Amino acid sequence: QVQLVESGGGLVQAGGSLRLSCVASGIIFSVTAMGWYRQAPGKQRELVAHITRGVTTHYADSVEGRFTISRDNTKNTVYLQMSSLKAEDTAVYYCAAGKVLSPTAVRFDYWGQGTQVTVSS
Repeated sequence: QVQLVESGGGLVQAGGSLRLSCVASGIIFSVTAMGWYRQAPGKQRELVAHITRGVTTHYADSVEGRFTISRDNTKNTVYLQMSSLKAEDTAVYYCAAGKVLSPTAVRFDYWGQGTQVTVSS
């Protein structure tokens, strides 16, 4: 059974930083693509960033240069370091695990329960 457990969310002032963590179990983590999505109230879930098993990364334009995704295969953990946070980054952040379909496409099959990030302006 695949489990993804996120942690690290919370309340932070604009301009501040947070680091999200996601521990995975039930998968061969080292060969699995991992990602972070977010969903703000009234909006669709959107991709924030993903990282392949080869540590190739992709970011949404809205977070490029401010967020960094990384992974530690020895701990089955993926991280999202968020800096220069803005009020519009407020959302529930979800960890996801999946498979690389092509150099530009990843299919995510498993999801965590989400962690709330609130940025006060």
